[in-house]
Amino acid sequence: MESSSAPARRGCVPWQGLLLAVSLLTFWSPPPTAQLTLELMPPNAAEGKDVLFLVHNLPEDLAGYAWFKGGRVDSTRQIASHRIDTQVNNPGPAYSGRETIYPNGSLLFQKVTLEDTGYYTLQAIKTHFHNEEVTGQLRVYPELPKPNITSSNSNPVEHKDPVVLTCEPEIQDTTYLWLINSRRVQNSPKLELSKDNRTLTLLRVTRNDIGPYECESRNPVSASRSDPLYLNVSYGPEDPTISPSVTQYRPGTNLSLSCHAASNPPAQYSWLINGKPKQSTQKVTIPNITVNNSGSYTCLVHNSVTGLNNTAVRTITVSAGKSSTGSSPWTIAGIVIGVLVGVALVAALVYFLFPRRTRRAGGLHDPREHRNPACIPGHGPSGTSASQDLEEEPPEAPGPGWGQELEPEPQNQT
Repeated sequence: MESSSAPARRGCVPWQGLLLAVSLLTFWSPPPTAQLTLELMPPNAAEGKDVLFLVHNLPEDLAGYAWFKGGRVDSTRQIASHRIDTQVNNPGPAYSGRETIYPNGSLLFQKVTLEDTGYYTLQAIKTHFHNEEVTGQLRVYPELPKPNITSSNSNPVEHKDPVVLTCEPEIQDTTYLWLINSRRVQNSPKLELSKDNRTLTLLRVTRNDIGPYECESRNPVSASRSDPLYLNVSYGPEDPTISPSVTQYRPGTNLSLSCHAASNPPAQYSWLINGKPKQSTQKVTIPNITVNNSGSYTCLVHNSVTGLNNTAVRTITVSAGKSSTGSSPWTIAGIVIGVLVGVALVAALVYFLFPRRTRRAGGLHDPREHRNPACIPGHGPSGTSASQDLEEEPPEAPGPGWGQELEPEPQNQT
């Protein structure tokens, strides 16, 4: 039983192995090979610089390479080819003398121009003629020049003229932006940018919009900014002011009035005195005025660019009464001198009177009053102090022989 069943078990082995092999072939496939790729270094090329198409993941069993200008293999647009076995480069119809193919298939472009912008195709040629291809794009940008700003009106009138500013020159693939007072500009009710941002429109210009304005141009390889531009905005004249504010004067003084009004360009000034033209100056001066110079003084201001006018009136009164200007310098000087003289007189009186009183109060009397009381008749040691006596009653007049030695009386001779 066992011998007959053994061949049957052995006969089942090949079928099981076949089924396992079929299963493995069905569910397993070899890993894919890495795809051939190109890397441009640098990614954005500046005009006049060098760039490199660096090749990655080259296939095996290569016989050589070929580079073409364009998005496909075209023998009429072949730049160059390279044979690996001989290490020889063969130029093609599109070769310019600035291209070099390296042994690893990479392509060097020297001093690229704007005309070099476009697609480039690498063909990897295998020994069994199963070739692979990959295409890359080269973008060449110019080094941007310094831009400049042009203005539709560099001398606009306030609240009247719009202004259009343009950033020059216009360059393809370039981004533009604007700055006012070093701040980036965006659309607003007063400012309007074009779609490409190359023009800036000021819809309502005021005196605060003089600038500075700057434009900046950018591309992936460079950026440049213009010199600042200022607008000369004409405005005014505003309400003029007359100075000084004094309205009353005394006869014989000098009258000087000055007029000022905010304006650009500066306003033109003229005066009317009691309705009669006086002079076309900013300041009017009348020396040694009289009561006949009383009246209205009108300042007229005019802006020749805006065409606007404005006026201010000051009424002047000349009378013998007190001037609104207050005390004159001579009056003030007289008051000061009078005060100084009074102070000097008081000081002199004090100087002459004060020393006498101090001498009496301090006991400074005639030297005779300081003799010893014992030597003065009528004063003995038991009397009161000399100072008290001197204060209560005047000193006694000196007796005969005061200040002389007493001689002895002569004796009578019998």
